[in-house]
Amino acid sequence: MSDDLPLHDVYAEPTLADVLPSVLASSGVPGEHNRLGLSETERTVVLLIDGLGWNLLRRNVDAAPFLNGVEARPIRAGFPTTTATSLASFGTGLPSGRHGITGYVSDVTEAGGPFNWLRWQRVGDRRDASARVVPERIQPSPTVFERATAAGVVATTVLPREFAGSGLTRATLRGARFVGTVAYGDLLHSTVHAATAGERTLVYCYLSQMDTLGHVYGPGTEGWVAQLTIVDRFVEDLVARLGPDVHLVVTADHGMAVVDPAHRIDFDTTPDLSDGVAALTGEARCRYAHAEPGRAAAVLDRWREVLADRAWVGTRDDVVAAGLLGPDPTPAALRRIGNVVAIAHGGTVVVRTEVEPRMSRLAGQHGALTDDELLVPLLQV
Repeated sequence: MSDDLPLHDVYAEPTLADVLPSVLASSGVPGEHNRLGLSETERTVVLLIDGLGWNLLRRNVDAAPFLNGVEARPIRAGFPTTTATSLASFGTGLPSGRHGITGYVSDVTEAGGPFNWLRWQRVGDRRDASARVVPERIQPSPTVFERATAAGVVATTVLPREFAGSGLTRATLRGARFVGTVAYGDLLHSTVHAATAGERTLVYCYLSQMDTLGHVYGPGTEGWVAQLTIVDRFVEDLVARLGPDVHLVVTADHGMAVVDPAHRIDFDTTPDLSDGVAALTGEARCRYAHAEPGRAAAVLDRWREVLADRAWVGTRDDVVAAGLLGPDPTPAALRRIGNVVAIAHGGTVVVRTEVEPRMSRLAGQHGALTDDELLVPLLQV
């Protein structure tokens, strides 16, 4: 069934996993590959705007004249198109099948069940799980920031203060000096200061508000567009303050799709979906169904019947054969993918109104392989 997937070999084209290795290569670090062909420079700032897909940016030229007026092209986020997976690929330079952070929620053996990577908590348990799911063990590959520091590049992450020491930060961004921020003002100041902290510098900074508004109101709505204008002015100001000796790269972790209420399917109230499923992970537009022993085939048949043409439904083996996880996925990554995988088409979502009531109401979602979700900007100033 992999032949009818909407996309094969996600990582055959440049993705987020290529951004930071290309930055290091452009600053002369040996052993790094400049797949993106970035210009040679000793100082680079990478700004990641959460949720700002390429198509969304190009549909809103009037709201973001600066971002739409610089050198730009689309690259791919990776699979699935969700923040935890994308940030892991960005921070490690690896596809999802190698770093093993396979979705918003994965079935993680070390956690004893479904695990939320962003919160670093077992689902249903609000306690931090870092002592049990040790970030440096669960994702042991060196990060790009560790490689940068080892090569003498001064690496800094300028991120919301609450991210300091979090499980995801330790797993995917370790190796850089962490600078915490609380608003746009100190984000701007700290980024500019860090960019000139050494002869060779790499600074990563992050904006989350586009994603939040897209989820709550829907991408392209009035409030979302107003926020895009604020972000556009922030980037223009950042460029002016950085000056000509610092290279700015702007990208995003994923885009977003508008939910179609007519195609909102509730796992918690649809027995044909839930029967025989021991755990449901992933998120609304990319679901992993972990079948009870001996019931995988029946679960697959029912999911295909219920979702029909509203989603691609196949097996874990189909996903691997299609190259969605990249080459040579690890055994740990494969264990975190369900027996049955559903990747949404159009505006379809598979929600959980009882277990995930807040997420089930969101107007914008991501995770699947539509161009609106998969394509992200690569802007260079």
